[in-house]
Amino acid sequence: MLTHDAAREWIARWDRQQEGYMSDREERFTALIDAVEAIGRSDPLVIDLGCGPGSLSARLVERLPEATVVSVDADPLLLGLGRAAYPRLRFVSLDLRVPGWAGSLGLDRPADAAVSTTALHWISDSDLPKMYAELATVLRPGGLLLNGDHTETDDTTPVLARLERAVHERATERAFAGGRPENWHQWWDAVAADPALAELASARTTAGADHHGSESPLLSSHVTALRDAGFTEIGTLWQRGDDRLLCAVRG
Repeated sequence: MLTHDAAREWIARWDRQQEGYMSDREERFTALIDAVEAIGRSDPLVIDLGCGPGSLSARLVERLPEATVVSVDADPLLLGLGRAAYPRLRFVSLDLRVPGWAGSLGLDRPADAAVSTTALHWISDSDLPKMYAELATVLRPGGLLLNGDHTETDDTTPVLARLERAVHERATERAFAGGRPENWHQWWDAVAADPALAELASARTTAGADHHGSESPLLSSHVTALRDAGFTEIGTLWQRGDDRLLCAVRG
């Protein structure tokens, strides 16, 4: 049986392996939550897209205790960890690639913001426009999309794209000069070896939680899809190398 304490330990280990790919992860979380707070509501309704085990959602409600956060993911194991660790949060099992997901959220009002960190790169270029179009139907006018992720600009500014990656790589080397944390594959291998997680791990094989998207998405793909979905102002609020916080305002 998965206990609260065990789930929190696994999520702490998840956070460490994620930091191995972005040493400024906590700073990006802070910038994103600053933007949600700047909306001006003490009780914003926020959708966390591809929430994983709830790392961002938990930080949001810690900073904004009156906020309502709806945390969405398709992975039963990550959702199971989140539900055991953060009983205050509402986790919803939905695949953002499957049409109709937005209507299944059960919102009682339009959302003030949708947020995501290091998740939407798993959505393919063909699915991204449909996902953003659905998102626009549940965001209020003036509502925000805030997406923190590695996004590339090789198609528009290839020299800057190379420099962005170099800045990221050098920052990572400095941050982990004493040794890198375990990587993505090692974390999942450890999960598979834990008997307490066997049922949740088995559920992943039939839940559609596999990943088919690009791991190096183009910034232009997001911008085009967002404009087509009716978002107006689109820009970068925070950036370290090729890791940026993209913000878009629903028209």
